[in-house]
This record gives sequence, structure tokens and C-alpha cells, in this order.
Amino acid sequence: MEILPPSFSIIVPVYNRPQEVEELLESLSHQTDKDFEIILVEDGSTIDCRAACEKFGEEVRIKYFHKSNEGRSIARNYGIERADGDFFVFVDSDCILPPDYIESLKRSLKDNPTDCFGGPDAAHESFSDVQKAINFSMTSFLTTGGIRGGKKSMEKFTPRTFNMGFSRKVFEKVGGFREMFSEDIDMSTRIKNEGFKVVLFPEVKVFHKRRVDFKKFWRQVHVFGMSRITLQLLYPGSMKLVHWLPALFVIFGIGFVIASFFNKWFLIPLLVYFILLLIAALLSTKSPKVAFLALPAAVVQLGGYGTGFIRAWVWKILLRHGRDENDEIERRRGK
Repeated sequence: MEILPPSFSIIVPVYNRPQEVEELLESLSHQTDKDFEIILVEDGSTIDCRAACEKFGEEVRIKYFHKSNEGRSIARNYGIERADGDFFVFVDSDCILPPDYIESLKRSLKDNPTDCFGGPDAAHESFSDVQKAINFSMTSFLTTGGIRGGKKSMEKFTPRTFNMGFSRKVFEKVGGFREMFSEDIDMSTRIKNEGFKVVLFPEVKVFHKRRVDFKKFWRQVHVFGMSRITLQLLYPGSMKLVHWLPALFVIFGIGFVIASFFNKWFLIPLLVYFILLLIAALLSTKSPKVAFLALPAAVVQLGGYGTGFIRAWVWKILLRHGRDENDEIERRRGK
């Protein structure tokens, strides 16, 4: 019996995440529509996930590869080159997919054909309270993260690689990912610049674990803030007001705290903001504990991103040290 090529190739770069991969593969084994293959690329892992692939190998189609460590973008491109699907779908190893993910994706593509899509992420009921608080912070409009939750935001929708896909035609025209921070935003921008249609599918969601503690979360968003400046240098005019808001939060937040030593009324704007954030988190999560944890999560998100943004803005734009980095990114692309 001839085995037909799958419609979708789900490509997952991995580095030392066997437990996460097992949970991801288990969720994929429960898909109501099995018209997909999984391309799992170990990017130089010292603790591999071969056993997890073997465990689910009879339930879903899996192609497992192990290569030297070169970065997640190169690992994704490696997977694309070995994929048979007409559509390449990218998720992170720390994601869990609901059983109807492929079914919903097929339906969405039929109702609204597109060259590139992105979907939202949410917190699974099994996640820890800290993970749920971080997820709220990353998806709340009050922290400028609304677009990640599949809602309207102050900037146009940009797919992210925790839940993103594009056609083979896009890859043949645009090429693969570039090895850089915020490579998904760079890729989405290049896709749009080539005239391809990019659509948000709100129904096609994933459960994304993100970071498990605030220290790791800070490091992640700090890098996000720095990479926004790199993107501005690559794509002049791409920076919007929403990208400045975390930096302004840091500047004015510090200013209000210092001013409060002379007049306590200066703390009122911060107090009002945190009350609104607490109410929104309580309504969203239905958990007082998660709602209170959302307050430090928001401070970490805005503070980490804002300080990274300011740091990179001073170094790369004010002091003009950004050109060499961008030249290197373009060189890696092969220009």
C-alpha cells in the first residue's frame, strides 16, 4: 500500500529536552487528524530524546535527526530540507498540542487560504501556577502581549515559532530562518515583504510552557528587548510605539519610585496599574494565587524587555555599534 506524503510537516528543534519532547509527542499521538509527519532535529543535544521518538514511532510518523549544535534556526532549516509536507509547521519542544490542532488547522486553511499562519498560545491546566502567571503576562493587553493571545493589539500580527507555519512555496521564495534572536519576527517580516499573505488563526492554539521560574523568564525577555533594536536596524521603520512601552515603564516606574520619597502620591499611577492588572488576571485565570503571581510576572516581563531594549538602544543606536552585527546576520543569510 502506497503511503501518501503528509499535508503537514511539524518541525521541532530540540536541545536537551527529552521530557518535554515526550509530552509533545504524546499530545501529537492523540490528534484526531493524522495527516502530518514530525521532523525532530536534535541540535547537538547531549541528552537526546531518541527513546521518546521510538516510544511513539508506531502511532505517528516521526523522522528523527541528530546534528552538531549550530542553533535553533539552522536546526529548523535542516528539518525543512528533509520534510515531505506541503506546509511546514513550527512548534517549540515545550509545547503541548490540543487533540484537534491539525483538524482545526485544516479547517482554518480551507476557510481562509493563506501562505503563512500563526496561532495563539495558552496555559494548560497541568502547568504550574508560575507558568500560568507568566502565560497571562505574555498574553495580556495590559502588558502589551495581547497579540500572543490571539487578540487585537497595537501592532500587526506577527507569527512566532511556538505556533507558526508556512507553505513550501514560501520557503522556495523567501528561504529559511536566519540564526539570530527573534528569528521568527525576522522571518515573518521577510514573508510579508515578499507579498505573501499572513493570517492569525485564533482557533489553532497550542499550550506553551514557557519558562518555569522568574529568573529564566527575565533572561528570555531581556534578550527579546535587545533583539527588537536589531530588527529596527535590519528593517528601518519597523519599530512601533508598542515596542517602546516596556522601556517607558522602566523609566517612569523608577522615576515614580524615586519621586515617592518626596511625595507618596507619585506611587498612585503604579498602584492603579497593578490593581487593574490584578483584576484582569483574576478574571482571566479564576485563581487568586495565579492572579497575585501575575504581578511579579508582569514586572519581570516589562522590566526585562525594557532594560534589554534600553541597553541595546544605547549600544547599537546611540553609540552606533549595531552595523557589524547586522552585517554578520546578512552574511549568514548568504547575501
